[in-house]
Amino acid sequence: MFRSLKLKRSLQSFVTHHKNPHFNHSLEPLSSSTSKTLPLNLIRQFSSSSPPPNQPPLSAASATSSELRKYLGYSALLLSCAVATYYSFPFPENAKHKKAQLFRYAPLPDDLHTVVNWSGTHEVQTRVFLQPETLEELETIVKDANEKKQKIRPVGSGLSPNGIGLARAGMVNLALLDKVLEVDKEKKTVRVQAGIRVQQLVDAIKDYGITLQNFASIREQQIGGIVQVGAHGTGAKLPPIDEQVISMKLVTPAKGMIEISKDKDPELFFLARCGLGGLGVVAEVTLQCVERQELVEHTFVSNLTEIKKNHKKLLNDNKHVKYLYIPYTDTVVVVTCNPVSKWRGPPKYKPKYSPDEALQPVRDLYQESRERGQPMATSSTDENEPEISSLTFTELRDKLLSLDPLNKDHVRKINQAEAEFWKRSEGYRVGWSDEILGFDCGGQQWVSETCFPAGTLSKPNMKDLKYIEDVMELIEKEEIPAPAPIEQRWTASSRSLMSPASSSSNDDIFSWVGIILYLPTTDARQRKQITEEFFHYRHLTQSRLWDQYSAYEHWAKIEVPKDKAELAALQARLRKRFPIDAFNKARMELDPNKILSNGMLEKMFPLDDNGTSSL
Repeated sequence: MFRSLKLKRSLQSFVTHHKNPHFNHSLEPLSSSTSKTLPLNLIRQFSSSSPPPNQPPLSAASATSSELRKYLGYSALLLSCAVATYYSFPFPENAKHKKAQLFRYAPLPDDLHTVVNWSGTHEVQTRVFLQPETLEELETIVKDANEKKQKIRPVGSGLSPNGIGLARAGMVNLALLDKVLEVDKEKKTVRVQAGIRVQQLVDAIKDYGITLQNFASIREQQIGGIVQVGAHGTGAKLPPIDEQVISMKLVTPAKGMIEISKDKDPELFFLARCGLGGLGVVAEVTLQCVERQELVEHTFVSNLTEIKKNHKKLLNDNKHVKYLYIPYTDTVVVVTCNPVSKWRGPPKYKPKYSPDEALQPVRDLYQESRERGQPMATSSTDENEPEISSLTFTELRDKLLSLDPLNKDHVRKINQAEAEFWKRSEGYRVGWSDEILGFDCGGQQWVSETCFPAGTLSKPNMKDLKYIEDVMELIEKEEIPAPAPIEQRWTASSRSLMSPASSSSNDDIFSWVGIILYLPTTDARQRKQITEEFFHYRHLTQSRLWDQYSAYEHWAKIEVPKDKAELAALQARLRKRFPIDAFNKARMELDPNKILSNGMLEKMFPLDDNGTSSL
């Protein structure tokens, strides 16, 4: 599914306003004449005109009639107020989810943008969304914003599940700064503008015979964003993506444009490579690439008992490896990728099942579930619903989950059908690394991914598999409606100080484990229920496992709590793992007015009025 940052124009404005080319001013109040044009007249006038002078006295009958009209008027007014109240406030939990939208959306001005991350889990409305077309324009924007103390949080493609780049006060996006500036074929390096997307970059350099060392699951990220949040692929010998950065240019509020590398200001370089957008706007990045290779992907089904026997060998013998666990089953899907040359050419293998035959168990369950009728199957009668045969596996899974996403027994059946799908999908696939290493993550979702040490490549500590056993036990004991997969990947260490895989030892390896709940519906009430269940699920893993395994969340997936005690606990945990004082010191030197920060950064890394850490 193509994921991109969505910019939705607001509803037609009822307000006359003027746009400032740089920073838009506040909404002007409605005038009395304007207010008269509002389209909804929800309260009807029930009074009559005044009686003419010298009107004769009313008879008893006419008085009764007048009283009757008066009370009918009061009743109608009361009824109209009740209707307005009914449609304006939430239903109780057991009510049918049918509600008019009379008051839900107020008219918004034309210059107000709604910016939504791809999961639809976080959104902000802002009047300040800037997209410079040149480096000089970016420098001017940052300088002006700093002088005015105007927030301009750097935001990439909006793919982070936690919306780490979003800020209501204002954002700057480098989507129009997306050029390849220089390619050194001999050194296998490439210098690019930070707004270029991963797939765009890969396509631009493939004719030079080079590519990126590793990839995350998807390709729509901007390079600046994927580096700043410490994103990663998989392979115990391969570090997170920020390690591919050998130099970078930052546009900072206090010092303007600066260029840093391991030779030029190394202390700041290793701090800013995974800087969360808080130390400067990443404008240019120079990346160390590798030779472009074809890979053989091997997918096979195993179980945890067998995995334990072969785990060290799987980590050491494969360039890329990941495990996909399916809750409520003993199925573990193993996916390995290695250069074709290692196999002396592509393997000769004839699959036992066709793609249609592999999908059949999932299709059968979908048909059966629709015929049986699930309690929340609101979309099953949609006339525009596509044919089952046209749906991919992840689309089918979303359709199935949407029928009853929080019913554990229903989710268990889906997982069992998914396990059968993977058994029928065993085999090999050959392709270039940027094609093979991708993964269809499915539809919108809540996700929590943790990173924790797993020993060394020569001596894995096996805690990575014990962590999974504990998660699976927790799911079954607490009866969590956990869909598949629980994805487990590995990386080598990173020298970036703010990376969750940061380590001074090159031998250390780290495991990354992601848990999810999908959001397969647009129904607001249902999404709210799924969200509540997800945070319960996440809280259980956090309280029972994170400290035990020294696990820390991926920066693009960490969710900042609203509760003050929980926030204080998060701040204390982060301080144990990361150099918060050094990070905050650099923030105040480069961005003293905190124009690049948002609420999330300021809560995780609080500063007092003197610019020092307030923890």
